[in-house]
Amino acid sequence: MSVNGIGTAGYPLTGYTARKTGRSAEPKTVGFMETVEEKAAQGKAGDQDEKAFEMVGRGAPQEVKDAWMDAAKEVNANGMGIRGNGMMSHISQIMVQRLNKQLKGETENFDILGNTVESAIQATKEALYDLEHPRVYTPRSIEVQQARIKEGEFYRAFLEKLEQL
Repeated sequence: MSVNGIGTAGYPLTGYTARKTGRSAEPKTVGFMETVEEKAAQGKAGDQDEKAFEMVGRGAPQEVKDAWMDAAKEVNANGMGIRGNGMMSHISQIMVQRLNKQLKGETENFDILGNTVESAIQATKEALYDLEHPRVYTPRSIEVQQARIKEGEFYRAFLEKLEQL
C-alpha cells in the first residue's frame, strides 16, 4: 500500500534481510573478557560441586569424591541441586535423606554417602529410586522438572562411576 508514492510497496525487502543474514552468518569471535567470564563460571560450578559433596560425603573415601566430581562435571549438575551460583534449583533426594536424618534427631552425622564405596552406592541407589518413584504426586514447575531430570542423570553417572571402582 502506498500513499503518494510513500510506503512499503516500493521498497525492496531483500536488501535489508540479505545484509542482516550476512551479518548473522559471520563467524563469532570470542573476546578475552568472554573467555575469562566462562572460565570463572566453570570454577564457581566446580566449587559448588565440592561444597555439595562436603554436605553429604564428608567421611567418604577420596575415590567416592573423585567419582562425584567427575559425574558433576560430566552432567553439569550435582546431587544436591546446587547451581553454579550457589542457589538450590530444587530439593534433591539426597537432601531429603539428609533432612530425614535431622528429623530423626541425628544432629552430628549428615554423612549420607557413608565411609565406603558400598555405602555410597547404596545411598545413590536409594536416592535414584526415590526420584523415579515419588511417594506423593506434587505438581512441579518446568524448571524443577528439568532440574530433577538433571539430578537423575547425575545419580546414574555417579552410580556408574562408583560401580567401576
